[in-house]
Amino acid sequence: MKSAAEYLEAPVFYLTYPTGEEAENVPVVAYDEAVRAIESALADAAEYKYFLLRALRRQATPEAEIAPATEATVRPLFPTDDNQELAA
Repeated sequence: MKSAAEYLEAPVFYLTYPTGEEAENVPVVAYDEAVRAIESALADAAEYKYFLLRALRRQATPEAEIAPATEATVRPLFPTDDNQELAA
């Protein structure tokens, strides 16, 4: 997996004041280069997601996929206006 800096193929500049002095070492990248880097990272993330889901499907046991449905009663935590006896 790549690091965030590896997606940037463009030169990185440092922000400077008009006097030529560096301003707080803030790296600056062109907007188009940043968009390309983000699109590349998202494409890699989709590929990693595909590989991960495929591996999980292969590791799934048949018993886990066919788990019996259990019915449970659902009761509200707080009484409603119609049913004040639920508080007990």
